[in-house]
Amino acid sequence: MKQRSAGKSDIEMGKRIRLRRVEQKISQADLGEKLGVSFQQVQKYEKGVNRVGAARLQQIATALDVPVTFFYDGDGKSREVESLLFLDSAFSLRLLRAYSRIKSQTVQRQMVVLMEAIADEEDK
Repeated sequence: MKQRSAGKSDIEMGKRIRLRRVEQKISQADLGEKLGVSFQQVQKYEKGVNRVGAARLQQIATALDVPVTFFYDGDGKSREVESLLFLDSAFSLRLLRAYSRIKSQTVQRQMVVLMEAIADEEDK
């Protein structure tokens, strides 16, 4: 019997796995070690090349300290997860981390206004 190939939902799940792994500052090798697989296998999960079975997904959720529902749409947090998917780039993650270290709410507001103004200029 032919195995079903990975599809769009597998790619989305892989993005969420990567998002959480990066957020937790865990390398692919470290996650692979926790799961008993190679870092290459973790890469394949994250890219959606290989499908993640139910038992493996439970292991990943435990290793990344999230409920299994974190990796699915419609869990009540999908908007939050989708808005965080931009963190897929290292630069976006650096930007968010730097912003969160700013103590002054006034400066934070000014940064948001500046970023919105730059984005508006880009749209023109």
